Amino acid sequence: MSDTVMHVGGASPYDVVVGHDLAGRLPEILGPSVERVALLFAGALGELAQPVADVLSEHYDVLALGLPDGETGKNASVVNDCWEALGMAGFTRSDAVVTFGGGSVSDLGGFVAATWLRGVRVVHMPTTVLGMVDAAVGGKTGINTASGKNLVGAFHEPAGVLCDLTTLASLPREEFVAGMGEVVKCGFFGDTDILELVESSDVETLLDPTSAVLRELVERAIQVKIDVVVDDLKETGGKDGHPGREVLNYGHTLAHAIELATAYQVRHGEAVAIGCVFVAELAARAGLLGADDLARHRTALSRVGLPTTFDEVDFDQLLDAMRIDKKSRGSQLRFVVVEGIGKPRILAGPDEALLREAYAAIGGAA
Repeated sequence: MSDTVMHVGGASPYDVVVGHDLAGRLPEILGPSVERVALLFAGALGELAQPVADVLSEHYDVLALGLPDGETGKNASVVNDCWEALGMAGFTRSDAVVTFGGGSVSDLGGFVAATWLRGVRVVHMPTTVLGMVDAAVGGKTGINTASGKNLVGAFHEPAGVLCDLTTLASLPREEFVAGMGEVVKCGFFGDTDILELVESSDVETLLDPTSAVLRELVERAIQVKIDVVVDDLKETGGKDGHPGREVLNYGHTLAHAIELATAYQVRHGEAVAIGCVFVAELAARAGLLGADDLARHRTALSRVGLPTTFDEVDFDQLLDAMRIDKKSRGSQLRFVVVEGIGKPRILAGPDEALLREAYAAIGGAA
């Protein structure tokens, strides 16, 4: 099957390519002016990253930097180590970064590229479902602090994104399933065909990295994100009542709080799934969402093996974490909700009693 090329327009246009064995496209994307390339890869993926390093070495001086994978390694200390390595290697503004790994590697590597000499070219090669449909596309980069997730970051659009589906075969099943949280999420507010595919397809086909159904789901989720970020790159607001880029945070306000409260023991996609059900329960209690659409959140997410309940953390702790969420405005909490499948809006300043009722509805102690 041929590669799929999806164009991202705007002030700094680039392409997202979905296919197989895509490393050969790197020299064309990076361009002739680059002399040095820093390959920032998840340390556990050294063997998988070697073909990428080999392609780059034919054209550039390559600095290979293995990174800790996962959210706990996405911090200022690791970024500083990368800066020091770039400095020692003499990286200039015309040089580039290539990231290879999951969403945390794209986030951190993108931030390194955004901040080195105030910005150098970066190409993302995501190796997870989550990375392909979320972190690598859209130009958001960031790292975590003790106070919360992605609180430090920059907008820095890539020169290109190469989603090599072959790499998905290396994912443990639980990581693959977790990534589907970001895919199904897009069906609730964006492309409803995603939900219909999830609901009508055989479960093993949905979770088969070689299946045409999985490829279609990945491409549809990427297109949802492209459509949103082209209209609202820096999350300044959408048109005609649409939340704009903020809509991509559907389920994320509670999700980020769960990740922080559990020291990232709950995977991001799992937390997003829980967060989606939470905001659906919240919307239902606010009189915005009907019973059938509420139930559809649980059935679609659970169908691919994602959690829809959570009771591990006291709600007061989660509430404190949500208050420093990036979407908050002053002391007012803001949630992306849907009034019906495919109809997103912002619910600002909901009554705390409704929040507690929604948390109780997903199994937590309010």
